[in-house]
Amino acid sequence: MQHDPELQRQAEATGRTSKLYTMLRRWRWFGACVIAPTLLAALYFGFIAADIYQSESRFVIKAPERQQSSASALGTLLQGTGLGSGAEQSSEIIGYLRSRDALSDLSQTIDVRGAFASSEADFLSRFPLIYQGDSFEDLYEYSQSMISAQTDSETGLTVLKVNAFTAEEAQELNAGFLDLSEQLVNRLNSRVNSQAIEEAQDRVELAQERVRDARIQLGAYRNSSQLLDPEQQGAGVLEVSNALITQESALRAQLAEIQSNAPNHPSIPALRDRIAGISQQVAEQTARAVGSPNAIAAKITQYENLLVEQEFAEQTLTAANAALEQARVEAKQQQYYLERVVEPNRPDVATLPNRIRSILAVLFGTLCLYLVGWMLSVGVREHAPED
Repeated sequence: MQHDPELQRQAEATGRTSKLYTMLRRWRWFGACVIAPTLLAALYFGFIAADIYQSESRFVIKAPERQQSSASALGTLLQGTGLGSGAEQSSEIIGYLRSRDALSDLSQTIDVRGAFASSEADFLSRFPLIYQGDSFEDLYEYSQSMISAQTDSETGLTVLKVNAFTAEEAQELNAGFLDLSEQLVNRLNSRVNSQAIEEAQDRVELAQERVRDARIQLGAYRNSSQLLDPEQQGAGVLEVSNALITQESALRAQLAEIQSNAPNHPSIPALRDRIAGISQQVAEQTARAVGSPNAIAAKITQYENLLVEQEFAEQTLTAANAALEQARVEAKQQQYYLERVVEPNRPDVATLPNRIRSILAVLFGTLCLYLVGWMLSVGVREHAPED
């Protein structure tokens, strides 16, 4: 049998083609699910993805130290002026920076839309994205991935990071947001001051009304009871009663002496009449002070209650007036202020995207999905009914 080399080469080439085809067919799903996306990611992040610059600033909201009042009533009133801590204001600033209002306010002074739609950006990262429109809501949604504001738990500072496709625009946007934050702090100061003054003014008006009511009730009681000052009037009655008792005792001693020396002395009846009259006056004075529903002692309890109410109302009015003046003084001062710890920087190199990590993320992600799909496919084939 004659050996044909050409026929043998064709047979070997056919065998290699068949083997390569078999291998490609066997790994087609792995290539489609893992290799192809990874190659596309490597192509995008390696040659197409635009550099992103990140500008960072740090700030803190502070409040001036205040001297605590030693007056308990005044201190209690001042506690209700609506003043909070700097941490609370920091949370409000962070909420504002993440809001549509902040983006709208910044767009009035800086071309935010133009910065995010920069020609330096690639077609997959430029605003609007391929699935977005050109509306403000789309711009706001896009900005959430370019702007971040959060509190550093270690330092307590608020960290503001803004991404852009050029270093200058990143710094400009960061500085713009920082200026808006300062303006918001000033607005919060004005609101707190106005609220504190209004609350203090309301307390003054309530205290004035309470003093007025207390004085009216006390005056009405004086008229109805015919007493100007029960304590002084009671003291006067007791003084007169004591004088009469002293006089009565002297007359009784004089009568006893006369009766002992001259039992038939003509002045004895007159002395007895005087003693009886003075005894009646003592009884009347005692009855005015105590021992009857209309006595001064029965009226003094209610009088003292009304007097205490008036004094307390006057003290409340004094404290409310002091709180109002304090609120007015503080309104002229700055309650909170934004202190820039780190000014917005201008990065000299792009820090995003992290190309290697992004490619590896695509690789591991697609690999996990492929393995999950492969396990499901194997499970389905094993449990499939045999024909």
